[in-house]
Amino acid sequence: MNTHVSPAPVKQSVVVEAPIERAFKVFTEDLGSFKPAEHNMLAVPIAETVFEPRVGGHIYDRGTDGSECRWARVLAYEPPSRVLLSWDISPRWQVETDPEKASEWEVRFFAETAHRTRVELEHRKLDRHGDGWESVRDGVAGDQGWPLYLKRYADLFGRAA
Repeated sequence: MNTHVSPAPVKQSVVVEAPIERAFKVFTEDLGSFKPAEHNMLAVPIAETVFEPRVGGHIYDRGTDGSECRWARVLAYEPPSRVLLSWDISPRWQVETDPEKASEWEVRFFAETAHRTRVELEHRKLDRHGDGWESVRDGVAGDQGWPLYLKRYADLFGRAA
């Protein structure tokens, strides 16, 4: 019997001093303000990171020359509690065009109080990337991956818990 066991998802969380609606809005509308500009696959500096707020939308980087790199698809968009996105980046850190070979990352928002929100990020189905999927896991779990993104996100609110 051949049993396939999926790898454990990468999980990160942060608490921000903001109402849930604002926490969600900043994450989706201002992703480019906390995503490091050097984290892109374009041959030129990025001018902006765009999050299209709808199912079927994309996250993409737009270069200073107008070029674009679409690196995520919006699979679920449920303000202010949840977004589910694909990770269309291969283990070779190139755009993955086959949706069956993309992992997914979900961001959930939980109101702890009227002015404090817990944000939980889970990156899962990493083995869908095929050979070399471990490098994707190591990249998103490492200091320059989701921990950095969430720290920079929390810094936008002036205080992280």
